[in-house]
Parts: sequence; C-alpha cells; structure tokens
Amino acid sequence: MNQETAEAAHAPAELASPIPNFTVLLSPTRRGARLARLLTTEQLRNWGLPLDPAAHVVGELAANAATHGRVPGRSFRLTLYVVGETLRIEVTDTRGDRMPRTQPPSAEADSGRGLVLVEALADRWGVSPGRPPRKTVWAEITVPGATVKQVSR
Repeated sequence: MNQETAEAAHAPAELASPIPNFTVLLSPTRRGARLARLLTTEQLRNWGLPLDPAAHVVGELAANAATHGRVPGRSFRLTLYVVGETLRIEVTDTRGDRMPRTQPPSAEADSGRGLVLVEALADRWGVSPGRPPRKTVWAEITVPGATVKQVSR
C-alpha cells in the first residue's frame, strides 16, 4: 500500500462525501414511485430539511418515471443532494427517447399536468439527456439557511 492509499484508508468518513447525498434504484411501478416519496421524506427529516415542497416534486417526477419512463426490467434512479442552500432532485429513467414537454399542456391534454406542478413548486427544473437510453429530469429547490445535519446510521 502506497502513502496516498494509506492516508485515504484512514481519512475521516465525513471527508469522503462533503456533499450530503442520497441515491436509490426503484422499480418503475406505482409502488416504486410511492417508495421514492417516502424515502425522500425520511432523508429530508434526517438532514433536518423541510419536507415540502420537495416531497411533492419527487412524487410527481417518480410517478412520471414509473408511467412514461417505464421499461420492464429496468429501474429508475432517485438522487437527492444538497449544495449550499440548494436541494437538487434527479430522477433518471431508461426512456431517453421519451422526453417530457417543457411547455404547459393544452386544456384538452390527457397528461402533462404533473410537470406544471413541478414548475410551480421548484425554483428551476429541466431535462438532461444521459448515456443512451437514459434521461434525467431534475428540479432544484432553494432551502434558505439550509444546514444539513449528518445522521450516522
């Protein structure tokens, strides 16, 4: 073992991940979408951050991943992280060929209203293409005075 490897092995755990983050793979089902919201509320509680509006945003993005981004046998990924006063929510699915509309739906549209809710609740949101066949729908929420407490498990 060289000197750098030895030092890294003895580094305090909190230095290994200076940005509070959480990520999980979930089944692209209604149950997976519900679990995404429940896991988000638990993680936000552990970090000492407010649950709303983030839980609603995750609920909408996860429901979209389970409904419109569903590919049998492939999971979707929920990622949460905090940088400064910004909570970033990312939901990655394996339907990069089905990008969400960034314009509001017409009054006659059968779907698309969930993203109107995301638009209203988040400070910023968008879609990033990933390595095929993936895409990530993300939202950022400003949490003034956010101080994330690290809870050991």
